[in-house]
Amino acid sequence: MNPVVHFEMPYDDPGRMGKFYKDAFGWKTKALGEKMGNYVTASTSESAPSGAPTKPGRINGGFYQRKPEWPEQHPSVVIAVDDIEKSIAKVTSAGGRVLGEPMDIPGIGAYVSFMDTEGNRVSMLQPSPEMTKEKKPAAKKATAKAKGKSRR
Repeated sequence: MNPVVHFEMPYDDPGRMGKFYKDAFGWKTKALGEKMGNYVTASTSESAPSGAPTKPGRINGGFYQRKPEWPEQHPSVVIAVDDIEKSIAKVTSAGGRVLGEPMDIPGIGAYVSFMDTEGNRVSMLQPSPEMTKEKKPAAKKATAKAKGKSRR
């Protein structure tokens, strides 16, 4: 099963949008600048340094600048997939329509949007390896007793 991991919505005015979601819901937004297409991330929950929410069942999201030449600019959800090419094939064979080619988002993964059979714009993300690595706690120093050594 592939989980919903992110949401996206278009914006016309990033300042107005950020103020609205902060005032209405307490969300924190962060503009990523022109290099990242003026994308704005939205933290809706306490998050780890990677940006992933720390509480199970919660997601964060983002806002993209509305552009007249882009098709189907509506709020959407992002679904995590293991293999974006295989998932594109499944979406297509199930009757969906992929919107363009997958793009690489540095440090995040491969991303592409599609239209489902009901006219909804949805997206898929194959997370990059660094996004899926689980942090392991540092190993504790073993005591002589724990190592199986004892005084003789």
